[in-house]
Amino acid sequence: MLDKLEAIYARYQEIEAQMNDPEITSDMKRYVKISKDYKDLQPVVKAYHDYKALLDSIAECKELLASEKDEELREMAKEELSESQSRKEKMEEEIRIMLIPADPTDSKNAVVEIRGGTGGDEACIFAGDLFRMYTRFCEKKHWKVEVIDFNEGTAGGYKDITFNVSGEMVYRTLKYESGVHRVQRVPATETQGRIHTSAAGVVVLPEAEEFDVELNMADVRKDTFCASGPGGQCVNTTYSAVRLTHIPTGIVVSCQDQKSQIKNLEKAMVVLRTRLYELEYNKYMEEMSSKRKTMVATGDRSEKVRTYNYPQSRVTDHRIGWSMHNLPAFMDGDIEDCIDALQLAENAEKLKASVG
Repeated sequence: MLDKLEAIYARYQEIEAQMNDPEITSDMKRYVKISKDYKDLQPVVKAYHDYKALLDSIAECKELLASEKDEELREMAKEELSESQSRKEKMEEEIRIMLIPADPTDSKNAVVEIRGGTGGDEACIFAGDLFRMYTRFCEKKHWKVEVIDFNEGTAGGYKDITFNVSGEMVYRTLKYESGVHRVQRVPATETQGRIHTSAAGVVVLPEAEEFDVELNMADVRKDTFCASGPGGQCVNTTYSAVRLTHIPTGIVVSCQDQKSQIKNLEKAMVVLRTRLYELEYNKYMEEMSSKRKTMVATGDRSEKVRTYNYPQSRVTDHRIGWSMHNLPAFMDGDIEDCIDALQLAENAEKLKASVG
């Protein structure tokens, strides 16, 4: 373990030197990448220094015990040695998790899409409930949520809604939400009191930054149209909404959330870059899953990941068999325990794979 940490520290010092190299600082794309690498390595380098100091302390205690005759000093050294050795075990476990190769997209912001699936109006209402759940969760994390595009359901909720979430380590946290979310409850439209099962699909993508994607604007067709939905008279009568078509891939994105065409264009560009980045990211995910198949983050959007059972006030995550019997709190954004459990399960799986 110490050899691995020393190699990482050497790499850290190498990057530190590169950050002062005029050739690299003049190339913004390279500089952004090495700055990110430098920041990502900082927690591991701190752990390396702490671990090295602890090993030195253990060596000193052993040396003292071998040479010291004074019983009082020997007792103190024994006590310190015992504490240090138990700290060493705990620290080594933490470092093992740190040394698991990180998903390169973990530190990115996220673009989230929710679509009503099977279940008609009830599925749209449920999509709206999920949007509120994520919004409440993001508020608790002090993350910023910006709606990019939406189509309202006829009985409430959304046929689909796309929004951007920005903050610290957003994608690392929200990526586990991708998949089919199923709800079991009596819909408001049901007259006989029967329980229905409906579903909504959630897709979480790492937001692509300008430096991640080479986007030639000659390949993009821009159309403007009048926005629909709430927002006042000027929203509905001016051509503020923007639709972008990427001709080589046929990808189409639109944004109508803002009154300003310029702001809508900026948001639509973020989503278009993200869609193009997704094509490359999917190749990466396929490559990773061919190396190891994880039960937690398979990247399969058709997989049923969670059931929300209203009559029993229970939410169950099927990937790890996790359940919570307080559905109102969960729907109010109290989803962190579930995400923590998913992260723990994936880390345990990665550790097993790295040992194997």
